[in-house]
Amino acid sequence: MKNQADLKNLLNAINRKSYPAYKDTRGSYQFGSYILNIDHVQGDPFASPSKVSILVKGEHAAFPANLYDAPHKRIALQDYLTRLFHQRIEKYNFKAKGSGKSGLIAISRPGQEILERSACKITPKTGDILLRLEIGFPANGRTINSMELIKILYDFLPDCVEETLFYKRLNPKQVTSVIHLAEDQQYIREQLDKLGLVAFVANGSILPRESGVSSRPMKQAIPFVSPQSMEVTMTLPHKGEVKGMGISKGITLIVGGGYHGKSTLLKALELGVYNHIAGDGREYVITSPSAMKIRAEDGRSIRNTDISMFINNLPNKKDTAAFCTEDASGSTSQAANVIEAIESGTTLFLIDEDTCATNFMIRDELMQRVVHRDQEPITPFIERVQALYQQQEISCIMVAGSSGSYFHVADSIIQMDRYIPKEITAFAKEEASRFPGLEIPSDDVVLPDFHRTPKAGRDFKGNDRIKMKTLGKDAFSLNRETIDLRYVEQLVDSEQTTALCYMLKYAMLHYCDGRHTLYQIVDTLLKLVETKGLEALADGSYLSANLAMPRRQEVFACFNRYRG
Repeated sequence: MKNQADLKNLLNAINRKSYPAYKDTRGSYQFGSYILNIDHVQGDPFASPSKVSILVKGEHAAFPANLYDAPHKRIALQDYLTRLFHQRIEKYNFKAKGSGKSGLIAISRPGQEILERSACKITPKTGDILLRLEIGFPANGRTINSMELIKILYDFLPDCVEETLFYKRLNPKQVTSVIHLAEDQQYIREQLDKLGLVAFVANGSILPRESGVSSRPMKQAIPFVSPQSMEVTMTLPHKGEVKGMGISKGITLIVGGGYHGKSTLLKALELGVYNHIAGDGREYVITSPSAMKIRAEDGRSIRNTDISMFINNLPNKKDTAAFCTEDASGSTSQAANVIEAIESGTTLFLIDEDTCATNFMIRDELMQRVVHRDQEPITPFIERVQALYQQQEISCIMVAGSSGSYFHVADSIIQMDRYIPKEITAFAKEEASRFPGLEIPSDDVVLPDFHRTPKAGRDFKGNDRIKMKTLGKDAFSLNRETIDLRYVEQLVDSEQTTALCYMLKYAMLHYCDGRHTLYQIVDTLLKLVETKGLEALADGSYLSANLAMPRRQEVFACFNRYRG
C-alpha cells in the first residue's frame, strides 16, 4: 500500500495541470493510524464532489466491544461518530479556496432520528470504523490547485479524524450516555408486546416541534403527562423508573378540539418507530416498529392490488381483486394503502381523519338508509377495523375531530385538552349508547394472497447506464420516471429516499423476473443489506451518495408506487 508521502509527491507533481490529472490519485494511502481511500475523483471542480473514505482499524480506534456488540448500540455509536465528525469539519469547510465546489468537505448531516447510514460503518467482529465523506478537489478554473488539496488532506482531515474516531480522544461519559440511551429505548421496544402495548409516551416528553420546517423541540412547550388510568411504569436498565402513557393493542381513538394536540400526538407516534437523540423531547416515545401511517393519496399509481376487502362491484365491472389505475381516487388509494401495509407486515395503523377519504372511512346511518348497501361499492373502514384487530391482530390509533361513529367501535378513547391527554372511554361510550350505532357486517375478513410477481421493464435489460436522481426527501427518479413519496410520511431523511432508489434499481436488475412475489423480493433485498450493508446496493462499484436505512414498510411503499 502507498503511504502519505507518495500521495504528497503525486499532488506536487500534478499541480497546475489539467483537472483530469487528479484521477491518478485514486487508491489507498496509509496515514499513520488510519487509511485514506480516494474512491472516486470528480470530473471537474463544478461536478459532484470526489468520494473519499477513512478506515481506522479496530485496534487503533480502540472502542470497547460492549459499545457496539448489538445492532441498536452499533447504530447509535455510528450515528454519534457521524455527528461528531460533521461538527468538526464545519470549521474547515471551504477553507481551501478555488472554483466551483473546491474546498467542500461534507458528510451526512443526521437529523433528530438515529438511522443506520452508509456514512459510518463499524464492523462488529473487529471494531474497524469506515467513514465516507465528500471532498471538492480544489482548482483554479479547471487547473489543478493541489496545494489547497494538501491543506485538506494533511492539515484539516487528520485533525478531524484524530479528534473523532479514536476512543481515547473522546469523552467516555458522553459516549456511554449515548449507548445507555439506546439500550433504554431498545428495552421499551422489547416490553411493548409483552405488556400488550403498541406505543409508550413517557411523562415529561416534549411532543410539539419548533415549527413546521424544524423537527427540534418547541421551547416552553407543555410537557406530556399520562392519564392516570393509562399510566404504565417501566424500570429501564440505566435511567431507572420511567412512567408514561401506554397505548394498548386494539382500537384507540384520539379526540379533542382543534389545536389541542391531537395531530401532534399522532405525529410523535408516527416517528416513534425510530430512536431519537438526547434532548429531542421524544427520546422515550416508542411505537411498534412496523406501525404504518395510512392516508388517502389521490393520483397515485396502483398495480394489481387486491382491494376487494373494501371496494367491490364497481359499475364499470373493473376487477378490484387485481386493481390497476394510473390515477387513484381518494377511496381507492386509501384502500390500496391499507392492503399494502398489511402485506408489508404492519401490526398498527396510524390514521388522521383530516388526511383521509371520508367515503372510505365511514357512511353514517342516514346515508345507509338513503343509499342501500347493495348500491354502494365501498365497504368503509369502520366496518372492517374491529375484524382486522380481532382476526388479524392489527391495531389502529386514529385521530377523529368530527365523526363520533368510531366511539362505538373503539376500545380506548383519549381526549386531548390543551396538549394534556385525558382518558374518556367510559364517558364517550355512555354518550354513544344514546345514538344508534352503525350496522357492522359479521363476515370474516379474508386477506388477499399477496401473490404479485413484478417483472422488470425493458429499460433494465442490458442497460449499464441507469439514471438515478434523488429529489429531496419526497421523490426520486429512476430512468426518467419519478417515484412520488410525498405521502409516505414516515420517511425522515433524503438519504432514506436515495437508499430506496438504489434498492428499486437493484431489485429490478436482480430479482424482478416475474417468478418471485413482491414479498420474496423485499425479503431477499433486506437480507442482503443486513448481511453485507447498504454498500451492497452499489453492485460492486462505489456508492455515489450516502444512504440511510428505510424500514421494510417504506420499501414496500416505494415499490408499490413505481409505475414501471
